[in-house]
Amino acid sequence: MPALLVIIPDRLSDLAAKGEITARYYNPGDLFDEVHIVMTNGDRPDPGPLAKTVGRARLYVHNLPLPSFVFTLGWQPWLLKNWVQAGVNLAAKIRPALIRTHGNYGNGYLAAQIKKRLGVPLVVSLHTNPDVSQRRATPWRANWKRRLALEAMIKFEIETLKTADWVLPVYEPIHGYALRRGARRVEVCYNVINPDFLRAKESYSLHRPPRIISVSRQIPGKNPENLIRAVARLPEPELTLVGNGEGHAHLREVARECGLANRVIFRPSVPNDELCPLLPDFDIFAAHSDYWEISKSLLEPLLTGLPVVLNRRNGEPVPELQGDFLMLVDNTPEGYYEALQRLLTDDRFREELGRRAYAHAQARWSPAVTEAKYVEIYQRLLTR
Repeated sequence: MPALLVIIPDRLSDLAAKGEITARYYNPGDLFDEVHIVMTNGDRPDPGPLAKTVGRARLYVHNLPLPSFVFTLGWQPWLLKNWVQAGVNLAAKIRPALIRTHGNYGNGYLAAQIKKRLGVPLVVSLHTNPDVSQRRATPWRANWKRRLALEAMIKFEIETLKTADWVLPVYEPIHGYALRRGARRVEVCYNVINPDFLRAKESYSLHRPPRIISVSRQIPGKNPENLIRAVARLPEPELTLVGNGEGHAHLREVARECGLANRVIFRPSVPNDELCPLLPDFDIFAAHSDYWEISKSLLEPLLTGLPVVLNRRNGEPVPELQGDFLMLVDNTPEGYYEALQRLLTDDRFREELGRRAYAHAQARWSPAVTEAKYVEIYQRLLTR
């Protein structure tokens, strides 16, 4: 097959450093012989660790930094012409059969212009709803510079979505945003989770002491403080917190305050290939999130069959998280305590919850299922 052009805003060196590298992530089904990744920044990653993201294909990495917000007077299109032309020239040399973007910001705008000039099909995956997770969360008065940039991004978002042949939100709550911003064909396609290192939980016998794990960024919207305080009311369990962020120091202080210095294990970073096979060795997964999403860090324990405890979010619930395959609790120490207490004392319920989680997740979000959906969409565009 000919080449695939992938245009991203991410810094690949940061993803590699955090171990967030997934096999065939940029080349599902090994459809392409060449994958050209264009980063709209100046990052210079080591291509070695990234090779697995394109499977058997040859990987090429390019840089085309998005011009300064200030220099282009808020990313005015007429001041982006030279940058766009450089992207079109690069694409003309690559001659891709398909363009894929992750997100619809400056990278999406560039992809849309390439599609218009060269007639290459464009697939856009959406990983967040910026109207909810960014604009609503960024007040003008407190952070007007960032809000100004977010408002300027709207023209990129609309241009990308109106131009794309297929728009693929990675969870259901993004669907409405895509339609409102002009997308013509929208289909939810969940993130492809680590296809090589996930494994099913085999035994539901409790460890001694019981093991609870929580994986997430340690930021205000995912603050597991109430989980820590719930564990403090239980005599035995160990809690492992995987993640880092602005709330990390505070969480360490909460653990000390609760007398849990010896029962809370902090692991700021664990490579995904190491984390996935570790998950079944825990007894319970518990986390907190205010976000209107189903995250990769939640999909992973569900796919292994861990019993999962998560808070009910304020506002509209996450559609994918409704059902009897996990426990939704109030975001209070009492809410987490009651759920953990039942899971730790009711062996039958704990196993049944874990097995329901496994069956439900495997049917909807297994790597084989999700990767096959991307392959099907790519093939339909390539053969039309």
